[in-house]
Amino acid sequence: MATEPLREEPTIGRLIKDAQTDISTLIRKEIQLAKSELKVSVTAGGVGLGLVAAAGFLLVLAIIMLSVAIAYFINWNGKGLDLHWAFLIVFAFYVLLAGLLVFLAIRSFKKVKAPERAIEQGSKIPAALKGQA
Repeated sequence: MATEPLREEPTIGRLIKDAQTDISTLIRKEIQLAKSELKVSVTAGGVGLGLVAAAGFLLVLAIIMLSVAIAYFINWNGKGLDLHWAFLIVFAFYVLLAGLLVFLAIRSFKKVKAPERAIEQGSKIPAALKGQA
């Protein structure tokens, strides 16, 4: 005669411990998902911030160049017109470059978003705990 191995029914304590372990694992995985999604957004925001800082620096240089050009125009003695135009051309170049950096920064800032998948999955946890999948 073959005997069947005895199967132990799980106790309530064991079931509660398993549920706690599963909930703990679920929460840790949700936090990992949120961190990975936020890392992408923070990187995009950091790049945008760096580009805005570079644009600000270039605008400061442009103001310096404009100030020197205005000083030369005030002291203009009829000679060196080419030098004045050179200062203005450099000023215009810096302004255009700063504008390009601001444009790139705005595009980078638009990539910053909330961790949508983690929020969506996190909102399902209370229903899952109630047994409503």
